[in-house]
Amino acid sequence: MAVIATGFFDGVHKGHRLVIANLVDEAHRRGEKSIVITFWPHPRVVLQDDALNLSLLNTPDEKKCMIEGLGVDEVVQLPFTREFSNMGTEDYLRDIVVGRFGGTAILLGYDNRIGHDLLTPSQTASIAASLGLDVLHTDEVSSVGIAVSSTRIRSALRAGEVDVAAEYLGYNYSLSGEVVHGKKLGRTIGYPTANIRPGESMKLVPAGGVYLSGVQIGDRFFHGMTNVGPVIETHIFGFDEDIYGRQVRVSFLRRVREEKKFESLEELKNQLVQDEQYCKNLLSLRR
Repeated sequence: MAVIATGFFDGVHKGHRLVIANLVDEAHRRGEKSIVITFWPHPRVVLQDDALNLSLLNTPDEKKCMIEGLGVDEVVQLPFTREFSNMGTEDYLRDIVVGRFGGTAILLGYDNRIGHDLLTPSQTASIAASLGLDVLHTDEVSSVGIAVSSTRIRSALRAGEVDVAAEYLGYNYSLSGEVVHGKKLGRTIGYPTANIRPGESMKLVPAGGVYLSGVQIGDRFFHGMTNVGPVIETHIFGFDEDIYGRQVRVSFLRRVREEKKFESLEELKNQLVQDEQYCKNLLSLRR
C-alpha cells in the first residue's frame, strides 16, 4: 500500500517540495510507502514539434536524487510515449496508481493535471474518490507574492536572474559536465579556466554573462567565476590542478555582468581582475 504523488516535477522547486513533504508525512502517518511517479522524456518532446526549443531544469538523474533526498521511499520514472499520452485520468488512476503501485491515497498539487483529458484537480479528486483513493491537497506556494512554477524559474534563468531562480527553487541552480580542452587563453593572462561540456543537451543554460559560482569537484567545494558564452568556462579561485576529463558541478550564485567583447587580452585581464574582486566582495558579504 502506498501514498502517491505524480507529475513531471521539473526543478523539484519549493512547490514540489511542499507536495513531497506532505506525501512523506502522510505515508509515515498511515504506515505506508511514499511513492513519486514521474516521467521521461517531457511530454512536449513526444507531442509537440518545438521539442528542440525545450529546456529543462533537471536531468532525470538529478531529479531522482533530489526527490529521494527529501525522504521518499521510491521514485518511479515511467517512459512517456504517444501510447501512454492517450491514457485518460480515470485509466491512469485505476491502472497505474492503484493497479500497478497499490495506491491508497493520492496527493494533488494546486495545478496537478493527470491524463490526456487534462481535468482540473477537483475533477481528478472526484474520480480518485470513486476508485477508493483518499485525496490529499496541497496549496499553491508563492515567493514575494508570485506563484512558484517551473516556467517562472526558467524565465528567471533566461534573464540571468539566478538569485531569483534560487529563491523559487530553494537551492542554487547548477550545471554539471565534463571538463574539456579549450583555447587556454585564460592561462596566458593568469586566469586559467575549466571549460565545461554539459552532460544533458536539454538542460537549461542561464543567460550569457559572468557569474559568481560555486564549484564541486568530487567531494571538494570551491568558489569561482563562470562565464557563460559560446562555451561555459569557470575560473576557480585558488585552484590550479589538472582536471581535464573530470566531472564538475557549477552552481550559479549571482550574475556579475553581461557578456562583453574585448579589443585585447590586456583589456580582458583588467576586466577579469575587476570581476574577481567583485565576486570576492560578494562572498565576504555572504559569510
